[in-house]
Amino acid sequence: MDTSDRSSRRRLVLIAAGSVTTLVCGVGIYGLATGPHTPTSTPSTSPTITTSPSPSSTTTATASPSASGAPSVPPVARSADPEQFARNVATTLFAWDTTTGLLPLDYTSAILAVGDPSGAEQAGLATDVAAYLPSRTAWQDLRAYGTSQHLIIDRAYIPDQWGEALAQAPEGQLAPGTVAYTIEGTRHRTGTWNGEPVTSAHKVEFTVFVVCAPTYDTCHLLRLSQLDNPLR
Repeated sequence: MDTSDRSSRRRLVLIAAGSVTTLVCGVGIYGLATGPHTPTSTPSTSPTITTSPSPSSTTTATASPSASGAPSVPPVARSADPEQFARNVATTLFAWDTTTGLLPLDYTSAILAVGDPSGAEQAGLATDVAAYLPSRTAWQDLRAYGTSQHLIIDRAYIPDQWGEALAQAPEGQLAPGTVAYTIEGTRHRTGTWNGEPVTSAHKVEFTVFVVCAPTYDTCHLLRLSQLDNPLR
């Protein structure tokens, strides 16, 4: 295989997830600028905490059959622990498979299902998630090469900049239990080229903003930072 073939193979199988728009408020709060939101109890629409085990940071979430037999995206595992929930979101966010018949919108819906029940950040969150996934056109290209992806998390931590953001945020702007976790990990992609397997690994960093107790009994996702531009 000549140099141009190798370059073409790499370009087609390892298409980047796409561009994103940075949404920054104050010293780095992405979104989260919609004003006070401090419900005293969990809304009736908020799912309850489950006791099923959360996936590990090395688990690849693959599509599973629904009740009708059609493939579906595994849901984000619920947790009342903010770090574990942030890890669960990150794992699901990066886990997709173009060979299942699902589309990027299906994976987006799985993330939005654990969004803030108030809906205040839902539109912004939808934009955030879409930026992490291939476009529909890129998805079709990737499907031709049987491309799938998963994330292995190396580290999850509360960034120092979050403390600065909390100190500068107006009183009542952030719901109690709102916290940011920066995720560091490696995005792995696999596919085929002329019947041969090809792989890639790429370091990624991003910040997950969640809200947990005492606002809600179980954690919910607020926003995502720009990929590779996290709070530190």
